Amino acid sequence: QVQLVESGGGLVQAGGSLRLSCAASGSITSIYDMDWYRQAPGKQRELVATITSGGYTNYADSVKGRFTISRDNAKNTVYLQMNSLKPEDTALYYCAADVRTRSRTSRYWGPGTQVTVSS
Repeated sequence: QVQLVESGGGLVQAGGSLRLSCAASGSITSIYDMDWYRQAPGKQRELVATITSGGYTNYADSVKGRFTISRDNAKNTVYLQMNSLKPEDTALYYCAADVRTRSRTSRYWGPGTQVTVSS
């Protein structure tokens, strides 16, 4: 079994920064793409950023230039550095990863961490 657990969320003023972490644990052989999503109340879930196993990254237009995704493959961990935060960044942030175990490759999700940006 594989588990993803996010941390680092909280309350911050507009213009501030937060760093989210998501650690994967369990019977992991390899981890491919690792993603950060977010969902605000009353809105659809949005893909915020993606990083491949080779380190290629992609971002939603709404966060380009402000957020940075990175990963530490030795720790099976993905990070999201969020700078210049805006009230509209307020959401529940989830990580997701394509994880290969001994038997299969599946997508796993964390439970989420809340980010609230006050104006």
